[in-house]
Amino acid sequence: MAKSNSTKKPRWKLLHQYYTYTGFYSFLGRSLLKATPPIIIFIAVLLGIHFFVMDVNSMLDYVTNNFPDYGVFIVFFASESILGLIPPEIFIAWSGKSSMPWIYLSILAVLSYTGGILSYFFGRGVASIPSVFVYLEVKMAKHIKNMRKWGGLLIIVGALLPLPFAISSIAAGIIKFPFGSYLLFGLLRLLRFAIYGVMIFGAM
Repeated sequence: MAKSNSTKKPRWKLLHQYYTYTGFYSFLGRSLLKATPPIIIFIAVLLGIHFFVMDVNSMLDYVTNNFPDYGVFIVFFASESILGLIPPEIFIAWSGKSSMPWIYLSILAVLSYTGGILSYFFGRGVASIPSVFVYLEVKMAKHIKNMRKWGGLLIIVGALLPLPFAISSIAAGIIKFPFGSYLLFGLLRLLRFAIYGVMIFGAM
């Protein structure tokens, strides 16, 4: 006799089982552990500069007063589009020194989101170039495999946590993850900047 629908497990339990069996939670833990040392090093270097070289607030004031805003935005957009080479926290702190902190922070958030979209289309583009695709498929094998297993959840993790959002975006593009869904999940990138803004502006 077939089991009644009332005995079926709720969807959230089935998803929880799937993520457990496929190793998502362990992957998330390992990723956070890997992300922690660079963050600690970054904070240590920043504190070292602050106490032994130059007051960080003075340094940010110098950048604000001597470099055009559009130049800083261009550098940030390039970084966010190419594997997130520069920690976005630096730019968030810089925006806090501007005359319109929350407007500048909003611009940074949109640029980061847009940079992720550019990375997505980069992934879509290289997927159509056999030689480049084979190279990236080897270099990003784990990311591509994980994106195929976890899809949108991996995009959410990349958008919210201190992990390279661009890498998740490239992997999503390579496997041709639905663009509309990518845009929706990627919106959480804006939330991350809002949270970091509250934290960093409050500490300045």
